[in-house]
Amino acid sequence: MTTPPAPAVERRHPVPDAALTWEPSERRVRGKKGTTVVVDSRRPVLVWEPGHAVPLYAFPRGDVRTDLLRPAADPDVGAHSGSTVFYDLVVDGVAEANAAWTFPGAELAGHIAFEWFGRVGVGPDHWYEEDEEIFVHPRDPYSRVDALRSSRHVQVEIDGTLVADTRSPVLLFETRLPVRYYIPREDVRLDLFTPTDLRTGCPYKGTAEYWSLTDPDSDAPADVAWSYPDPVPAAGAVKDLIAFYNEAVDIIVDGERLERPATGFTRRPGA
Repeated sequence: MTTPPAPAVERRHPVPDAALTWEPSERRVRGKKGTTVVVDSRRPVLVWEPGHAVPLYAFPRGDVRTDLLRPAADPDVGAHSGSTVFYDLVVDGVAEANAAWTFPGAELAGHIAFEWFGRVGVGPDHWYEEDEEIFVHPRDPYSRVDALRSSRHVQVEIDGTLVADTRSPVLLFETRLPVRYYIPREDVRLDLFTPTDLRTGCPYKGTAEYWSLTDPDSDAPADVAWSYPDPVPAAGAVKDLIAFYNEAVDIIVDGERLERPATGFTRRPGA
């Protein structure tokens, strides 16, 4: 009996990409600038802007320290879904331009949003859901991350050279992303790699550190491998293991060479 081919992968998000979309959240969300509480809300709204894969929060005006906001000196009109009303955030005498804004339309009237990941250093620099600090952007309720220990035979080749070979990987399944194969360090040829200074943050996994292939003649991109030395509890199984970009290396699983996927990470780090 012939096994039919698997259907083509179509990774969809339940939130439409081309429309401003929102839904209420029951989480208490706080934002601080240094030690100053800028917003403290038990009724935030998750907002997805057109063209953005991840959400941000908007807050009822009454939950925001509006005394720290002043009309923007140079409003960044057009930066956020047709918004025309922007505010500079002033804390301890330091003003940050266009750190907050309101959305047009009646549905989100009376709500104020703040910069999160768009411009580093602008807006609150510490965010909390309940009492847990979160990073980079709010976690999407429609995304899930599962790190599962496995006995699959996983091999990684770069430019035809075997750089990793394990039978005890951890497979990380993340919504709308390819499976990432995390490999114990003792099963990786780390002598072929050089640590880099790159660090990236992920709200679902933590802060990653990176390696590049040492060979200057390799076609492999910089920062092709990464690890989470101190992952968030939900991704604890990948602690100190090493993963590679499926988009840039050859991965063989149980003898089957996988097709390289095309994703938003094909040309940039941060998986």
